[in-house]
Amino acid sequence: MSSHDESTGPEGYDQPAVEAWISAHVESLSPPLTWTRLEGGHSNLTYRIEDQAGRQAVIRRPPQGQLLPKAHDMSREWALISALGSTPVPVPGAIAFCESPDVTGAWFYVMGLIDGRPLYSAQDTLSWVPEENRKRLAFSFFDVLADLHDVDPDEVGLGDLGKRDSYVGRQLRTWYRSWTASMEPAKYDDPRAHDIQKYLLEHLPEQEPAKVVHGDYGLHNVLVGPDSTIAAVVDWEISTLGDPLADLAYALNIWPEEPVREADTEGTATSVPGFPVQAELAKRYAERTGRDLSHIDYYVGFNRWKSAAILHGVYARYVEGKKSSEGIDLDEMRERISRSLEMAEEALDRL
Repeated sequence: MSSHDESTGPEGYDQPAVEAWISAHVESLSPPLTWTRLEGGHSNLTYRIEDQAGRQAVIRRPPQGQLLPKAHDMSREWALISALGSTPVPVPGAIAFCESPDVTGAWFYVMGLIDGRPLYSAQDTLSWVPEENRKRLAFSFFDVLADLHDVDPDEVGLGDLGKRDSYVGRQLRTWYRSWTASMEPAKYDDPRAHDIQKYLLEHLPEQEPAKVVHGDYGLHNVLVGPDSTIAAVVDWEISTLGDPLADLAYALNIWPEEPVREADTEGTATSVPGFPVQAELAKRYAERTGRDLSHIDYYVGFNRWKSAAILHGVYARYVEGKKSSEGIDLDEMRERISRSLEMAEEALDRL
């Protein structure tokens, strides 16, 4: 939780100005509003707002301070929930978007409130999803991804969301630049990072037609409804056009490879009994989409390698002192980088 004192009003919002804007642009709400901070959502400032009649919605803006150009992209999120509202992909209702920074210093948007919650940890799953419903949740999760990858971007007005060529090839170059730039500040290199990148570039598969990819599709970025199915997909800020199989391989990462016998109560959202294993979930996706998954391990290897490169960049910033490493176990972080590269090799060996 941020240290912001909520008694002075919601962080990042000029409450009177925003409520006046809502009064003028949102028919479904009549200010004054009650504001309640919602957790999660990549540090974007997200609140539930409720009027005197009990009608509710959600409002979201980027965090305060200097931002990376593409991070926390509200217009991208707004474009996606607006466009996908007419498809089978469940998203919050798109209510209103303000692209005048004059109101509260940043773009913001208002969307429908969904009855559901993200799952960050084993405890979240244990408290919200009964064991007999966990298979239903897993199947719903992959059915929604299949529905997303079935959307024709041009038909829903998302044809300009990103470049259509070589999604994986571009990422291999981007994250390799990140790895090489981080070697000196991190005082750490691993020859496998170079060998795997070379192998992946040399064996780049033909990309099928570009589809809308979420980019960070996991149980932390969906809202699981009371019936244990996916009520909405959220956090679309890094979504683009790309290779659906790379999106699928990333989504498969979090699910167990072998059945879980007893809950790891300190663990991830899927480290509890009752979930199907990766192979069964990949099969379900393949049946839903008709896609050939015979090379899925290429994409699994790519995702593991990319995770290592991302972690390596974060590790370098800690070692350099650009981020406070208080409470961070740097040895454990190095171990995770190494383990990610090892898992990339294991996946590519299966090919």
